[in-house]
Amino acid sequence: MMFIFLFISLAIVGFVALAAQHRTVRIFAAFYYLVQAGFAAAVIPFRIGEVESQFFTFDLLGAIFFVLMAVISAVAFVQSNFYLDRETLRQFKLYNISLMLLCVSATGVYFANNIAVTWIFLEATTLCTAGLVYHRRNTRSLEATWKYIFICSLGIAVAYLGILLLSTVTAGGELSYANLARTVASGNPLYLKIAFLFILVGYSCKMEVFPLYTIGVDANFAAPAPASAVISTVLVNAGFVSLFRVYRVAAASPVYQWFSHVLILAGLISLLIAGVYLRRTNNYKRFLAYSTVECMGLSVVGLGVGGIGIFAALLQVIAHALIKSGMFVQMAQVGKVYGTYRMNRIGGYIGVNRTGAVALLLGGMSLLAFPPSVLFVSEMMILRQVIESGRWWLLVLLALLLCFVMFSFCSRILKLCYKPVGNPLPMPSLRIHLGLTWCGLLLIAGASVLGIVQPPFLIKFINAVIAF
Repeated sequence: MMFIFLFISLAIVGFVALAAQHRTVRIFAAFYYLVQAGFAAAVIPFRIGEVESQFFTFDLLGAIFFVLMAVISAVAFVQSNFYLDRETLRQFKLYNISLMLLCVSATGVYFANNIAVTWIFLEATTLCTAGLVYHRRNTRSLEATWKYIFICSLGIAVAYLGILLLSTVTAGGELSYANLARTVASGNPLYLKIAFLFILVGYSCKMEVFPLYTIGVDANFAAPAPASAVISTVLVNAGFVSLFRVYRVAAASPVYQWFSHVLILAGLISLLIAGVYLRRTNNYKRFLAYSTVECMGLSVVGLGVGGIGIFAALLQVIAHALIKSGMFVQMAQVGKVYGTYRMNRIGGYIGVNRTGAVALLLGGMSLLAFPPSVLFVSEMMILRQVIESGRWWLLVLLALLLCFVMFSFCSRILKLCYKPVGNPLPMPSLRIHLGLTWCGLLLIAGASVLGIVQPPFLIKFINAVIAF
């Protein structure tokens, strides 16, 4: 099933590359997202737990994030057709090819049951994302592209070194996660510490946490807003899934406590960096990207504290994907209306697009974990685990950092919606697509519904994922 999906997806990409009209590109691309939805419908009810071709397993962890990707990428594709209205045929084809290949690569990451296969597909996401970052073909996008390729390649190379060290404990050289979990207890603790540290550093460029978070921020800044909605959710989720599978291996090792402390430290530094730059940045796309650093940093802290924090980390990442994609969908409308994302030149958005402003305000409240946001539930779980573990110093640090993040975030979102600027840029367009505005609002509202009523099947799925 997996190889059939990969073959069909690559065939569609080939047809898009040969298309001679924008309309033909749209038709084939739309067919890809239908195939993706069909694959989700075939995998979830019927194939959970199946192993295919030795290297892929249709488990619940991959299935949850694949369904999220199917929804988010389809919305991003629809929005792209309205957002990219001045592109040449070549630009339009390369954009859609890059977006589809990114989804294909992320699919491989989600379902890979072998750490080497995960590494290969993560490296593939680098090239696909680079095509989206370079879409504008200007000096800024060129700089962001070569930085992205260089730093991500460096990060993935560091992760590869970690994988090589981790392979020293395997039986028969098999690099499946199941085999690593069985044999890691006999590994050299020093080698294991270095291996897990290298893997965390390498995967941080995809997950957008400390230390290699900067490249994800630059990618979101340079890429078109619909692509940013995919990069900050689908690609970030791929990084989280990769780290979570390694985390389960680490849990069976003698250095688990040490690795947990490293995760907490990385999460805290991510929160600190996000809080500072949420206040300092002057661009709304960078602003949302730093919000991703904050949310993913908190999920890493959840993994580090363990217990119910692991459940909370998964719930945090799922909710973040829905909310952040909805925010980027709406921010694309802001960019279309004002022709810029510069904070000091735009404002008073509620007078231009009331529904869109409501979506931004609701999304901001959700990201800040105000009830009924599901992030309120996940963050309370993390804080509860921190208290139960007796880490009062960590509770104080988290409270201070989260308050700083809240202040920075609220001041910027309220300014965009309500505060008129003294010398605004002339608005080049008032083309507001209400359908896309409502799509973004529904994604955000869906996360709010999860905060009020957690569906039993979702709770069951997450509990099954963390049962190790």
